Amino acid sequence: MMSRLLVPALLLAALLPAAEPSMDQMWGEQGVKLSPANAQRGQLLREGHYAMFIHWGLYATLANQWQGKTFYGIGEWLMNPSMANIPVADYLALAKDFNPLRFDALAIAQLAKDSGMKYIVITSKHHEGFAMFGSKASTFNIVDATPFKRDPMKELAAACRKVGIGFGFYYSHFQDWTAPGGGNGPQTDTNGKPVTFEHYFRSKCLPQVHEITSHYGPIEIVWFDTPGGLEKKYAEELVAAVRANQPKALVSGRVGHNLGDYQTLGDMEVPLKKVAGLWESVDTTNDSWAFAWYDENWKGPKEILVRLLATNARGGTYMLNLGLKGDGSIPKAATHLRKAGTWIARYPQVVYGTEPSPWDRAQPWGDVVMRGNHLYLCVFAWPQDGVLRLHGLNTPITRVDILDGNKSTPAGFAKTGAWTTITVPGLRPDPLVSMIRVTCAAKPEATSGFGLEPASSLALAADFAVGKEVTLKSIGWMEKFGEWKHQVFAWDWKDASAVTWEIDVMEPGTWRIDLSYVAKGRTVWRIVTDEGVAVQNQQNGSAVVSRYPMGEVTFSKAGRHTLSVNLLAGDPQESKLATLHLVRNE
Repeated sequence: MMSRLLVPALLLAALLPAAEPSMDQMWGEQGVKLSPANAQRGQLLREGHYAMFIHWGLYATLANQWQGKTFYGIGEWLMNPSMANIPVADYLALAKDFNPLRFDALAIAQLAKDSGMKYIVITSKHHEGFAMFGSKASTFNIVDATPFKRDPMKELAAACRKVGIGFGFYYSHFQDWTAPGGGNGPQTDTNGKPVTFEHYFRSKCLPQVHEITSHYGPIEIVWFDTPGGLEKKYAEELVAAVRANQPKALVSGRVGHNLGDYQTLGDMEVPLKKVAGLWESVDTTNDSWAFAWYDENWKGPKEILVRLLATNARGGTYMLNLGLKGDGSIPKAATHLRKAGTWIARYPQVVYGTEPSPWDRAQPWGDVVMRGNHLYLCVFAWPQDGVLRLHGLNTPITRVDILDGNKSTPAGFAKTGAWTTITVPGLRPDPLVSMIRVTCAAKPEATSGFGLEPASSLALAADFAVGKEVTLKSIGWMEKFGEWKHQVFAWDWKDASAVTWEIDVMEPGTWRIDLSYVAKGRTVWRIVTDEGVAVQNQQNGSAVVSRYPMGEVTFSKAGRHTLSVNLLAGDPQESKLATLHLVRNE
């Protein structure tokens, strides 16, 4: 797993050997068919909205350690020159000691179901080239090369059918670091004779795709990865194989060349803004996809729910990864997954079969999903003043209920101009995410503009700004190797450059302004309102996104206002503005 773009200061050449393509090249084109023509295809993706990803292979036995040294980053890349640079012969030899006797397919399938997930996608072969299934195309597989001698994929496919969830395969179709001719792998056979990608494709890749789509029962998805320099003709053959053997299965957009059925965003990317079409966000329970011995940075149940609901509210499906240990056992993340699953079991109507929010963004207090004439307000930060404020809802409301599982309590509401106010109890109903159901007279419609209310802060991301003579671009970068962050920045500043947000102020008042940005050295920013109120200040910069206080601004009247930011001093290329924050100055 890797992602698409890098902050210019973090050039990929510093992270990968020069001979390897950059990660944005490795993804290929994802101008996919964003909705399956057959209504039966992709039903779990479209309606289930939540799935389990599993990374498991020989790399799990190493758990990011090689020859006594710990490597920090995603474990499935440990063999690669960008990490431990393990020789092919040494890596092949690992198989003789791989004996994951604690693997329990039914326990894994039951965990996914208890967590509220509707299907599992597991790595059948990652870039290392080791098949986690019995394969006649290559002896480098878990049945033939290890003392385990079992096919865990057959066991997991059967377990998923038993508990009633879907099943799918990940398959690295271009990269294979141990197979002669594989992408970024050895280019000679065991006798030193040169081989081509065609040899790898005919002898291993295509036969194995036929195997995983023929021997494991119905499959929901075949999830290809990193097409890189794969020629279109090869991708077409792989898609044809899936269509012939599993006509109801979806093919991920990462097959390349615009041939997939749906889009996968960058690794670990949960978008701030609504995304059109059929798509998924792939995330992981900690920092690594594969199990790493040191990585205890688990997402708690609330963070899991926040990211799941945010993905659903933007119109997508959330696939959350779990890296099994080398012995096949389940890591500690299971506790958090089950707690989140308990919450989902109380409010299934806000996860499954929902439509995206009528707003194209989150709310200051949480997020919104839609179902028919109902809005479900997912409140992450419960109002402290007993009033929840909703800006821009245009459809009349007929009823509001505070939910507590199957129980509901009517709540008072009122509409004044663009603002709807809902009276809520002082104590939040749910310690994780509290739910409010808003019933409308018709399918809800909303104005997408930002509202600034007196009791909440407001984050104005560059995603929603209007730029003048400035570049607005989504950039990804790695905190550790493979641990991705994604952000839209405004940069490439000129004398006349500015970014502007439009907001609707509920009440006059004074707010503090902070800016989040990346910069080299000190910068001077200027923020101006439509009323001519200006804030100008110098602050330091950082190579990572950091938040800096700038000053305060007063809005003298309620209603529509603008905030514009421009750079007065600093490197115009390296000064990248991410977010303007408004916090009520009390």
